[in-house]
Amino acid sequence: MMAHGPMMLHQDIADKVESALGCAFPHVEVRFKHVSLWADLVTVPTNDQQTKDPRDELPTLSNQVLKLFASLSAKKHSVRKHILQNVTGSFRPGTATLVLGQSGSGKSALMKLLSGRFPMDKEITMEGEMLYNGVSREKLLKRLPQLVNYVTQTDTHLPTLTVRETLEFANECCGVDLRKCAAAHLSNGSLEANTVAINAAHSFFQFFPDIILQSLGLQNCQHTIVGDAMYRGISGGEKRRVTTGEMEFGLKFVTLMDEISTGLDSAAAFDIVAAQRSMAKHLHKTVVISLLQPSPEIFSLFDDVLLLNEGRVLYHGPTL
Repeated sequence: MMAHGPMMLHQDIADKVESALGCAFPHVEVRFKHVSLWADLVTVPTNDQQTKDPRDELPTLSNQVLKLFASLSAKKHSVRKHILQNVTGSFRPGTATLVLGQSGSGKSALMKLLSGRFPMDKEITMEGEMLYNGVSREKLLKRLPQLVNYVTQTDTHLPTLTVRETLEFANECCGVDLRKCAAAHLSNGSLEANTVAINAAHSFFQFFPDIILQSLGLQNCQHTIVGDAMYRGISGGEKRRVTTGEMEFGLKFVTLMDEISTGLDSAAAFDIVAAQRSMAKHLHKTVVISLLQPSPEIFSLFDDVLLLNEGRVLYHGPTL
């Protein structure tokens, strides 16, 4: 089925599994109401650089002692930095939502909050409500990584593993033992439908790395190491695709992708977004993707758009 594209594959899997489930795929709706996020930063005013003696910057013991006493005696001011301000919206299952905004508009902060990956320190304060199928974020915080995928802007991999080994390792770590759960859940249809669904699910997850390799166009570099600054490996655009594919493993209901088009050409970005939209439509996933400057062709793939500016919502609704 993959020869006919990811849409046909997802449709085939959905038809077989849902007939055995007796209902639609499980899904998660994300709602957030009046979410505000800010940081209280402590700043120390510095003297005018033009009035300072250049010799004061020499790394001597006396200069370091003077700087220490100056920092202790200086008046400190607290500055409040608003990251998100009264953000309200929802991400519906079965749809793909585009998050737009310039750098510093709060796109990454919102996605990290929704995925439970925002680093909350004592200087950070959050207000508002986040619900996942009506359950609050606080109750699900420890389980959010099991429900929500978050694709970061940075590419962090084991440099000595090949592309195929990286995806297979992710599949082994994040995969679900279908032998235990398939018989329990795929048993509400006819005997033939249940058997077909179990076999289809087994095949899908067994060959999931090959499906990811083909859908992301990584077949030509699948036996090349990922590499890093010390080891020569695949290109930056290919690393971005590996990062995207690596987070597809596991039965996650929500996918949050942060600036996935970095280092990708428009054709590769279009294929990735099209595959995600197909999964959202047929597998009832909640897909949210933030982009900086999407092309009109990519923009047309989304159902909804969330426009942010300086932490505020300018528009949230359908793309048409």
